[in-house]
Amino acid sequence: MNWWQKLKNNPLARFGAILLLIFYLAVIFADFVAPYSPYASQTDGSLLPPTKIYWRIQEGSQQGQWIGPHVYPTTQSQTDLETGDRKLIIDYKNPSPVRLFAKGDSYRLFQIQLPLPPAFEEVELFPGIAFDRHLFGTEGKGKINILGTDEQGRDEFSRLVFGGRISLFIGLVGIVISFPLGMLIGGISGYFGGWLDVSLMRLVEVLMTIPGIYLLVALAAVLPPGLSSAQRFLLIVLITSFISWSGLARVIRGQVLSLKEQEFVQAARAMGAKPLYIIIQHVLPQTASYIIISATLAVPGFIVAESVLSLIGLGIQQPDPSWGNLLSLSTNASIIVLQPWLIWPPAILIILTVLAFNLLGDGLRDALDPRSLQRRE
Repeated sequence: MNWWQKLKNNPLARFGAILLLIFYLAVIFADFVAPYSPYASQTDGSLLPPTKIYWRIQEGSQQGQWIGPHVYPTTQSQTDLETGDRKLIIDYKNPSPVRLFAKGDSYRLFQIQLPLPPAFEEVELFPGIAFDRHLFGTEGKGKINILGTDEQGRDEFSRLVFGGRISLFIGLVGIVISFPLGMLIGGISGYFGGWLDVSLMRLVEVLMTIPGIYLLVALAAVLPPGLSSAQRFLLIVLITSFISWSGLARVIRGQVLSLKEQEFVQAARAMGAKPLYIIIQHVLPQTASYIIISATLAVPGFIVAESVLSLIGLGIQQPDPSWGNLLSLSTNASIIVLQPWLIWPPAILIILTVLAFNLLGDGLRDALDPRSLQRRE
């Protein structure tokens, strides 16, 4: 039974992998999955509760007739200054059928935009394909807001899906930056030893003593206020990557110390291979199982770091969505009490994503770690 079969036979790891697959596919195709633009506001539609879906006509001569899933145009009245209430105004005369693959706002499918140096401004790498179909939507004046709307009348579900692009990919970009650095420094330190090992490990120990979240807050607070979300995204990734590679370097160094005395390394050295070639081609690949497991377990740390920064207003800024700044509404007590649908979805998604990565990481550890396999046998 190979590692893939072991991973598939682990129900918790399988659950985590399926959940992550669903999340990543949803945010990659956010333009299609989300029914509306995350920046579009609905007229008189601020803080609407989740839209109720009806199946039968509610008023008129055909009242009670079955017409399938539909919604009605909904707005809110002005705030009553005496009671503070805002009444829902529902237009039962204009049912709007709910449809799959509904026609809506146009967008460009598969469009690729990345912040590239030197200015780290978004550059279009692929223009995408013009498209105007969405996974679901309505026909008519009615809007379907399955998670309600925010204070600006923007669809919360659409913002949640688009916000996942930053919150989910910040971890992947982070490990792409930090892990090669940690692997290379750990490999060089363990292979050469001596004064180089001592110097690099002292640097690692200094970095490991830095409290990560406080460094993030301090550095994020001094960022120029005019930065775009793409630039903030890159800076957050760079900051978190800078302080997260040290732990990996220390572990890789310990593994390389034992691996460099193995026969295959001695043979490569006897054949005249250069040290850097031996490290990259022979030593580091032997640590692949640990690296894969560590990468899976490290991604949640980046996600939580971005969420915390955005929650306290130092990360991705409005109107651009991320799970962290969507959760920042929890600092408003009235929102928690009166509009809880704005708080629970991003919180639950962050918890589920972190849990899914941990379950997948534990499954990969059991499937790839030889010592774990020996204990089970």
